[in-house]
Amino acid sequence: MAVPFKQYPAAYESFLYEFHATRDYFECHELLEEYWKEHPGDPLGPTWVGLIQLAVGSYHHRRKNYRGALKMMRHCRQRLTSERLRELGLEGAALLALAEERIAALERMEPFEDIDLPFADQELLARVMQTAEKEGQRWGASSSMDDQLINRHTLRDRSGVIAAREAAAKAKKR
Repeated sequence: MAVPFKQYPAAYESFLYEFHATRDYFECHELLEEYWKEHPGDPLGPTWVGLIQLAVGSYHHRRKNYRGALKMMRHCRQRLTSERLRELGLEGAALLALAEERIAALERMEPFEDIDLPFADQELLARVMQTAEKEGQRWGASSSMDDQLINRHTLRDRSGVIAAREAAAKAKKR
């Protein structure tokens, strides 16, 4: 019996594509953060945040910011659960084991290595791999050490985010 097609949020499928095809972890964070903020009260909210932290931790690790990467990976590990990851078509226990391995590697200050998220939903995997092929990207290739990818946060216009944070801080003081 064939497993029925499962619909996932487009932002999530884009996250998976970026995570494995372009290795643009900053973009991964941006995609899911926007989705998460647009869906307050989503029962998967903590899982979205955990995946965002996984991407941010990977971004920091690639930049050799071991302290920031370790902090993000520990937070990621606290938020993610095997059951919720399974709802998102991933092998939850395997992903949690990868997070633990990454935490241990960061504690030893080992060099960055890309990780591939383990998929339970093979149709989801096929769709995002097909997107990579259409975009001319190689699925699962190692990260480019291109400066524009490594230092993405310094090269993008973040004035809107900064203004929103300042407004929230002012509102909090009131």
